[in-house]
Amino acid sequence: MGGLTGETAVRVLVVDDDPLVRSALVLMLGGQEDLEVVGEAVDGREALARVADLSPDVVLMDIRMPRLNGLDATRELHRAPHPPRVIVLTTFDADEHVVGALGAGADGFLLKDTPPAQIVAAVRCVAAGDPMLSPSVTRTLIDRLREQAPDDREAAATRRLRALTERELEVALCVGRGHSNAEIAAALHLSVPTVKAHVSRLFDKLGATNRVQIAICVHDAGLL
Repeated sequence: MGGLTGETAVRVLVVDDDPLVRSALVLMLGGQEDLEVVGEAVDGREALARVADLSPDVVLMDIRMPRLNGLDATRELHRAPHPPRVIVLTTFDADEHVVGALGAGADGFLLKDTPPAQIVAAVRCVAAGDPMLSPSVTRTLIDRLREQAPDDREAAATRRLRALTERELEVALCVGRGHSNAEIAAALHLSVPTVKAHVSRLFDKLGATNRVQIAICVHDAGLL
C-alpha cells in the first residue's frame, strides 16, 4: 500500500471503522519512504486477525468501533508473546475510554486532529520503542484521575518518589512534562540508552506500566 518495502520499513496496520479516516491515514503514512501500510481493519475483531496474518510493527487503533472496540482489541493484542506497538486514536481528549487504555498496554495516544507530520513522527517514535503521548491527552488523563483521587494521593505519590535517585527523579520530571527519550537525553546530557535504562527503573520502582502513570505520580506529588 505504499512506502518502502525493504527491511527498514516500519509495517503499519490502520484500524478504524470510518473509511474516510482509514483512507486519510493510509495516504498520509503510505507516502513515507520508511513506512509501509500493510493492511487495514474496520473493527477490533478484524484487527486481531490482520495482526496475526500480517505481523505489523505498529497498529493505529481507533477506540470506538463495532464488534470489538479498540480498548479490548489492544488488551487482546498484548496477551500475545510479541505484540505490536499500539497507538490509540481518539476523537476527543476527554474520551472516557482512554483512561482504560492505559491498562490495556497502549504505547501512544493521539487525537485524530493531530497534524499529519506529528502522526507520522509518532509512528516512527513508537516503532523505535519510545512511547508517544499527545500532551493534551496526557493532561486530561492526569486531571481526570486526580479528580477521582483521595485526599492522601499527594502524600502517597511523594512516598513513592522518595525511592528514586536524584537522576531518576530528574528523568521522571521530564517524563511528566511529556518529553520523549531523545528530548530527555538532550536536556540531561545523557545518551538515549541511558535514559531508557532510567525509565525502565522508574517502571519498577514506581510500579508503573507506562509513561502516563509516571507522569500522574509526578503530578500527584505536586512537582509539576
